[in-house]
Amino acid sequence: MTVPTLETERLILRPLTMDDLDAVYKWASDPRVNKYMIYPLYKSKDDGVEWLNTLYEDDDKKDFGFVLKETGELIGSGGIYYHSERGLWSIGYNLAYDYWNRGFTTEAMEKIIEWGRQELGVKEVAATFAVENVGSRRVMEKLGMTFLEDHDYTKLDGSETFTAKTYHKVL
Repeated sequence: MTVPTLETERLILRPLTMDDLDAVYKWASDPRVNKYMIYPLYKSKDDGVEWLNTLYEDDDKKDFGFVLKETGELIGSGGIYYHSERGLWSIGYNLAYDYWNRGFTTEAMEKIIEWGRQELGVKEVAATFAVENVGSRRVMEKLGMTFLEDHDYTKLDGSETFTAKTYHKVL
């Protein structure tokens, strides 16, 4: 199943393309945005090219770009992902720093979760955040997610490990 285009009050949620490289690089290379992300800080646009080229190869990953209706600017991305080894759907998201604390991530993820429930039959979602990442915890709480378990996670390059919590929501 391909990723459709969805709309919220303020956003268009659409598939990402190579045309989005500059915007993706802007947030993925920002240490403020990347601080708690599992992927390493992007050091060049080549990092973004690799991600965008492989983004839709796995049918268990549904990623959307977050585009402001008002300006047409791509300000973030997020999606829903199936982990077959755990039998669990999870969500994840990134947002350019200049757009934090305005409710955009919650608005986008509510729509994506609802789409997943309707179109993919998702019955429960989970998400993990570093304990120090208060903003991500707030998004999950606004989505109605509650504590599931404590654990740690490590960046993909092994550079840092975070004490984390996983929250979930039965749909």
